[in-house]
Amino acid sequence: MLATYKAVLKNNRLEWSGGAPILPSPREAVSVHVTILNDQIVAPKEIAQGKRMAAALEKLAAVQSLTEIADPVAWQREIRRDRALPDRDE
Repeated sequence: MLATYKAVLKNNRLEWSGGAPILPSPREAVSVHVTILNDQIVAPKEIAQGKRMAAALEKLAAVQSLTEIADPVAWQREIRRDRALPDRDE
């Protein structure tokens, strides 16, 4: 059975995502089959946006901004509860 490893092809080089394969010799050439996943190509703009989002979430966690919520499940039910829309009779 063939081993499968995740990687990103960048500038004609594979950058391993997660565990890299253990090779007999780092300088030895190894045959590979590469499948390009067109639907999973991530633009640099999206990568930068994800990093900014992660940084914002880390800041929220550091200041413990949601510690006043005693029961998260009850809070979520309350937030998602249907409400009457403004200026509508229904």
